[in-house]
Amino acid sequence: MTSYYAPTGGLPPQTALMTQRAVFTEAYAVIPKGCFSDILVSYLPGWTGTRLWLIARPMSGFSETFSQYVMEVQPGHGSDAPDADMGAEHWLFVTHGEATLTIGGAGHDLSPGSYAYIPAGTRWTFLAEGSEPARFHWLRKLYEPAPGVAAPEAFVTNETDLPVNWMPDTARRWGTTRFVDPTDLRHDAHVNIVTFQPGGVIPFEETHVMEHGLYVLEGKAVYKLNKDWVEVEAGDFMWLRAYCPQACYAAGPGPFRYLLYKDVNRHAKLRGVLGR
Repeated sequence: MTSYYAPTGGLPPQTALMTQRAVFTEAYAVIPKGCFSDILVSYLPGWTGTRLWLIARPMSGFSETFSQYVMEVQPGHGSDAPDADMGAEHWLFVTHGEATLTIGGAGHDLSPGSYAYIPAGTRWTFLAEGSEPARFHWLRKLYEPAPGVAAPEAFVTNETDLPVNWMPDTARRWGTTRFVDPTDLRHDAHVNIVTFQPGGVIPFEETHVMEHGLYVLEGKAVYKLNKDWVEVEAGDFMWLRAYCPQACYAAGPGPFRYLLYKDVNRHAKLRGVLGR
């Protein structure tokens, strides 16, 4: 059965050790799940009964292309105007609770595992339903049009309805649930789910231009980040800048799974971030 870790807030007791696994370097950052406390939440205009942990945002020395929020919306609350920036595209992934997402007037029921892509310039609303908070990841990026390429369309699906695309020669130990065809050039970023079964590895140090955000949904592993091996577990977030070497070893005892962001399918910028 698929499960997704979602933070619930709170605050560590005064008797707890303050030292955890948080790391911020020039190549990567690790925000462990213990940092998702009540004193670090934020709030957004236009949202009611909602708090969030803002774990990635464009800033010098950190994320260059995207922002990521871990959202918690109380039943009966949400937003009729989630984002005033009509140039932003959106990805939602639900980890807990029930909600109704309305895109362009069409309603969609959301539950754990639900995934939605909302193109830039699209009107949408979000309402938490049921008796428990709706918890979800919300990723945002300024959409980059490409000459001769149509803008992508909105869609809603659930990861449990999609296959895992297992990497060749891995005995089904390493695979990706892809929500968009990698060759679909309408999309300038991918938000997928990566799964490692116990014993699965990334068998080389990946070094590439794509920026990554990785939120661990389930399990634990050791992850190679630049020069360091770091232990990570469900509820941790990792940010990797472009060209940060990475590898992974998932020892078990259960699956290791994370939500992965990467920017793709566009020319390298020659005039600074976003060509400005």
